[in-house]
Amino acid sequence: MVRLTENMVISDENKPSVIRPTNLQQGESEIVSRKFGMEIRPNRRALGVINQNFAGAQPYPRVFNKRVLSETKEICDKNATNQAHRPITRKFSAQIASKQQAFTEGTKKSNPSSAQSFTVWEDIALSDVEEQKGAAKDHPEPMALEQTEAAVDEKDHMEVEMEDIFEDPVTDIDSCDAKNPLAVVDYVDDLYGYYRKMENCSRVSPNYMEQQFDINEKMRAILIDWLVEVHHKFDLRDETLFLTVNLIDRFLAQQAVVRKKLQLVGLVAMLLACKYEEVSVPVVEDLVFISDKAYSRKEVLEMERLMLNTLQFNMSVPTPYVFMRRYLKAAQSDRKLELLSFFLIELCLVEYEMLKFSPSFLAAATIYTAQCTLFGFKQWSKTCEWHTNYSEDQLIECSKLIVSFHQKAATGRLTGVHRKYCTTKFGSAAKCEPAKFLVETTTQ
Repeated sequence: MVRLTENMVISDENKPSVIRPTNLQQGESEIVSRKFGMEIRPNRRALGVINQNFAGAQPYPRVFNKRVLSETKEICDKNATNQAHRPITRKFSAQIASKQQAFTEGTKKSNPSSAQSFTVWEDIALSDVEEQKGAAKDHPEPMALEQTEAAVDEKDHMEVEMEDIFEDPVTDIDSCDAKNPLAVVDYVDDLYGYYRKMENCSRVSPNYMEQQFDINEKMRAILIDWLVEVHHKFDLRDETLFLTVNLIDRFLAQQAVVRKKLQLVGLVAMLLACKYEEVSVPVVEDLVFISDKAYSRKEVLEMERLMLNTLQFNMSVPTPYVFMRRYLKAAQSDRKLELLSFFLIELCLVEYEMLKFSPSFLAAATIYTAQCTLFGFKQWSKTCEWHTNYSEDQLIECSKLIVSFHQKAATGRLTGVHRKYCTTKFGSAAKCEPAKFLVETTTQ
């Protein structure tokens, strides 16, 4: 054991009743002993001094102290210097306590980080203290700093990744019509699910003209182009035109017709569509007059009876029109996009080769082409893809055909759709430049 100094006495450290004031006179010790009934012994030096003097020596067995080491050393030295020869009275004890409290508060104010570095040493060996100090010095960096830097790096990395994978969300297009009973928001998805299921039942074969012996697809195109003008002249609803074309194709797919009766088929199909869709139906005499009296009233009624029996009175079929309305809503269209979309799809009604596409697919491709035409670049949002169930890659081939129809709409013999949409009533939609870049990118 290393020799201790004169003011250090080894005693039982675990007895809290033993008080060791610093450098008190013997008389003062006797007064405190008689007053409090406790044994007074000289106190050992502060732990910091012991560690410095005993460097290299064996550690002291045990230390019992619940104060910060530096604070204990300063208080003991101050008491030893200034109050060594003063008796401990109640007033003197209160002064010591107040000065100690003021010193602690001043230390906290001058060193804000002292609260963070506060350490309670409680019944531990001095060797453990040495080992902990050495471990603290060897530690390269606090874990809090490493975690903070790692969290910042991870946050920046996540922000970059989120920007890379950002996609426009699917918009709820029916929320604005929640209080509109005509929008049938509660079962609109079921309704269009039924339309998608029934559109395959109402489609015709894209090669049905092969069984016709006296008419062909060019005659069909002439008939429909003429009916577009009749429809516009009578100021009928859009649904009527689409249903008229559907009735013509379904009837011709089941019934052979001679060339001179083809116009009669068209007139009767429009009459049936008006009875199904319109409030005010054109009379038979008007249809006879519009055909330049090529047919009599009796012939119109006979063809009406034949067509209804052939179609088994099935007039409720999903045409491209019903899908157009839904998909335009998904595209958040304005009046200009709507008119251009209907101009393009009416061009498709004239073309026989477009029968190979389903009504829903044709409507989606038309709106996609109209968006590209107006905006000058490819645009097909996630909302449109969600409600149509068609991706941009699926629509591109059909869109190429639609652009080709748009390019030649003002030329040739069949210009009824183009003339209709050149008027101010339809916003001069036919005057928009075709989206030629769609054809160029597709051919490449």
